[in-house]
Amino acid sequence: MPNSSSMAQFLLLALADRRELQLLHFWLFLGISLAALLGNGLILSAVACDQHLHTPRDFFLLHLSLTDLGCICTTVPKAMHNSLWDTTTISYTGCAAQAFFLLFFFGAEFFLLTTMCYDRYVAICKPLHYGTLLGSRACAHMAAAAWASGFLYALLHTANTFSLPLYQGNGLGQFFCEIPQILKLSCSHSSYLRELGLIVVSACLGFGCFIFIVFSYVQIFRAVLRIPSEEERHKAFSTCLPHLAVVSLFVTTGIFSNLKPSSISSPSLDLTMSVLYSVVPPALNPLIYSLRNQELKDALRKMMTGCFSGAIKYLFSGV
Repeated sequence: MPNSSSMAQFLLLALADRRELQLLHFWLFLGISLAALLGNGLILSAVACDQHLHTPRDFFLLHLSLTDLGCICTTVPKAMHNSLWDTTTISYTGCAAQAFFLLFFFGAEFFLLTTMCYDRYVAICKPLHYGTLLGSRACAHMAAAAWASGFLYALLHTANTFSLPLYQGNGLGQFFCEIPQILKLSCSHSSYLRELGLIVVSACLGFGCFIFIVFSYVQIFRAVLRIPSEEERHKAFSTCLPHLAVVSLFVTTGIFSNLKPSSISSPSLDLTMSVLYSVVPPALNPLIYSLRNQELKDALRKMMTGCFSGAIKYLFSGV
């Protein structure tokens, strides 16, 4: 009965048996990852370069794009490599690193989404105190707290999970190193209870953040509905709906993937849900935020126009 520290590698779930389907999965993941890299990269560039986007909302959006890039770069490259080269192995160290970084970016993203909800609450419900409550120093502290919380969350879970004795082989029923799949390989009752305690504490913190988000949006919608001007109401809703859509996508897919009843669990369903919560949101988040954010769309349009004009001038400079 091997201990986890003596295990050289894990076996990830093969996305398909047929070579044609493996290559199809490779191209699908490549397209999704390129979309995520392009979308989040454009947001990072626009927020960093455009002075009109140096606001608390866009500051947190920049950090959210960083977590999305981290999530997509943690899981997808290994899945693409395995599909392209028809392999399923990942080293013990690589699996631990993948689990750590995935938890780190997920934890930081959830705390950032909670902070962004607070930003919308203050902007709509306490607009006169917005500059005081969300100054540059306060925003920097909240962003640092989100990253630090994600790091601590990932460190505790990864260290505890990979210290468990693994008695059930080394096959993981997932295309990346997911903590619940690793826990299935352990039969140590005391170690499992220790990890369960960490999960309960994390669930309580997550539930507290979720309640805060729900309570904040109840107050936000009540304040918006009291605005007499229809144009102002529409503007207020347009700043909240992207964040609400991202939170809903992130929370619902993550909760259902990890807390769904075992009676409805199946390899195909587990695979689908893992893709929905780990791969799809990083690619969709830039699109969701860009659709209703006119300032961001204007900045992206100006930046892309400038880049295109510069490229044309460079190409024809020698003519």
